[in-house]
Order: sequence, then structure tokens, then C-alpha cells
Amino acid sequence: MISGCGPKQTETPESLTSPPASVHPATPGQSPVVQEPSKPDDPAAALTAQLSLPEKLGQMVLVGMEGAAMQQEIRGMISDRHVGGIILYGNNIVSPQQLSELVNELKKANRETGAKLPLLLSADQEGGRVSRLPQDIDVFPNSRSVGNTNDPKYAFRVGTALGEAMKAAGFNTDFAPVLDVNTNPANPVIGDRSFGTTAQTVSEMGVQEMLGIKSQGVIPVVKHFPGHGDTSVDSHFGLPIVDHDLERLRSVEFVPFAAAIKEDAPMVMVAHILMTKLDPNTPSSMSSIVIGQYLRNELQYKGVVITDDMTMEAIGKTASIGAAAVQAVLAGADIVLVGHDPAQQKAVLEALADAVDSGKIPQKTIDESVNRIAKLKLGFGLTDEPVSMPDVPALNKHIRELLSK
Repeated sequence: MISGCGPKQTETPESLTSPPASVHPATPGQSPVVQEPSKPDDPAAALTAQLSLPEKLGQMVLVGMEGAAMQQEIRGMISDRHVGGIILYGNNIVSPQQLSELVNELKKANRETGAKLPLLLSADQEGGRVSRLPQDIDVFPNSRSVGNTNDPKYAFRVGTALGEAMKAAGFNTDFAPVLDVNTNPANPVIGDRSFGTTAQTVSEMGVQEMLGIKSQGVIPVVKHFPGHGDTSVDSHFGLPIVDHDLERLRSVEFVPFAAAIKEDAPMVMVAHILMTKLDPNTPSSMSSIVIGQYLRNELQYKGVVITDDMTMEAIGKTASIGAAAVQAVLAGADIVLVGHDPAQQKAVLEALADAVDSGKIPQKTIDESVNRIAKLKLGFGLTDEPVSMPDVPALNKHIRELLSK
């Protein structure tokens, strides 16, 4: 989110692995004959095929909630609307114990509804001024101070600590790191959330932090493509406009994202920015040119694309939230983030359902997005099993060890 957005390989469950090859005895004088197993079905595709349309659409919406305890509204979003993910903000988080209880209530609600895929449980935990973890957990440095060390190994350790803390708190998704190159000193929203003022620094440090988060089995979400570093408007309150040409974007703004994609970035957040030289008419989060032509085709990104929060004024001043969500999905977004207001969240789900029913959004588009989401959740081994309250003193001790230079 704008206001607060070597890897460990998760083992594939045995049931999802290929069966062993069959070995047949050899006839005299011949070597044993090994019969290769047939290629297994894609487990993500198999799961996608089992989902109803409401379940598929729910996977494509990630929502916020009110308060610090389980409420009927969010319970209904999980059980009746089948939402695939939750984002928690500062007002949802009071203490480690409260957070563990809330996370477990959310997981329980998803289990009890018979969901075939676990929830994405997410927060903006960048460090510095954008931190969501309970105050009992040590404060992390902001990205600028990490970048100023010019030490990629340190950035990896910071990411490792972020991932460890997020996982201990019950989260499986972190809207971090920020890969915006902060070339505008007057930028009202990025500033010290960026690793630096050059594409090289942001690439080197940001990618290592991403890999550190990923090493703990937590999904890092790199943001805010195609680049929020040279803006003079906060997209919470208006639509930022960037006039850089493609040559400039390819040499600065795109560079950190290209580097992250080469290192298998699992999720990319697309910003509410008008890039006039790419698409003069449509914010990036709803632009098939930005998402399809540049992120998917030019940068060869095959992972999950999520929008920034659709309740931000950058979108609210340009279109109804339902129409904006439909346009974002048609442009190539896999997940629409609706951080606030249950009425707006329902409007998004209903608009998506109407668009599929009318044929405006092809069923194939929905299936491709849900398949990517399922692949992500399976690949990271996410579950809805309960979490334990973290041992905060031990966690803080390890965080300090990782952050000591």
C-alpha cells in the first residue's frame, strides 16, 4: 500500500509430487527398463476447476476489516463472499496476543466454510514509518537507512528479520519491499520508504530484502509498479501524473522491478498512477498497456498482480469502484485490493460477478488469475492451521542479532 506496500524453497506436499518411476525387471543381458511416470496434473489448475464462480471471484479480492476483533461483517465476507485474503492495518492490531487470536479466528472462519484455498493474511510491514506489527515487537529500520549501508547482505538480513517477525505474528504476506526509485525530493508519499535515489541501489538492496522475506516462507509483494518515485501527488488523495518517456522508464523506474522479476518475485502491486507516455488515459492499475504490454510481456512477469487499494482517491475520483475493479481485471490484475468499507467491497464482488455473467470478463480470464493465485498459495505452503502466540523476547533478540551490522 502507498501509505503502508537465497530464497527458501517450500517443499511440495507429498500428495502433489510425481509418483515414483516404475522399474521393470530386465530380461537376461539387458538393463532394467525404467518406465517414466506420466506428467502429473497441475494441482493449481485442478483446484481452480473445483471452485464455483463465487469462490473464484472471492479469491480475486483482498479486503480489510473494521476493529481489532472478529466482526460479523468480515466473517460474512469469508463465509458468504469467499474472499481469498485479508489485510490488517494499525487499527486492527493491539498486541501479539490479540493479533494471534484475530488471525486464528480468520483462519477458523475460512476452514469452517470449507474453503479449498487458505487465506492470504497480509499487512504493510516495510519498516520505519510504515509498520504494522504490534509495538512489543522491535521497530525495523526504514528502507532509506537500509539503502544507505550499501550492503546487500544487510538488506537480506533485514528482509529475513521482517519475514520472521511477520510469520511469527501470523501473517503470510508482506506488502514490501518498496522498489520505487526516489528521484523526486518533494515526493509526498515515498521518501524514506525508498532504498535510494538510483535504480542500482534500489535494485540491489530491494531485491535482497525481497529474498530475505521470501526465505522465511512469507510472500513479499514488490511495489508500486511502474514506479511511484517521481510523483508529486499522494495517490491516497489524487491521481499522480508522470510524464517520463519510455527510454527514461526503462533506465530508471522499471529497473528494480525487472531485477525482482528475474529473482522470481511472487507478487507485484500496481500503482494508481497515470503514466502519460505509456497510457495517457488510464491509471496503471487499470491499464492493459501497463500491465499487459509492459509488466507481462516486456518484463516477462508470470506471477500474481495485485492492485493498490481501490478505495484510494486516485481511483475514487476517476470511476466507481465496481467499474474500476472490472477494468483492472480486464487489464490483467489478478487480485483487487479493497482495504476499507464493506459496502465498497461488496460492490466490487458484485460488479465482477455481473461482468462475468454478461460476458464482459471472459471466464478464461478469471480461471487464469485464480490459477496463478492457487499456484502461489500452494507454492508457499500456506495453510489455515492455527498459529501460536509468538515468544516476543526471543523474537526480538533474534531480530536484533540480524539487524546488527
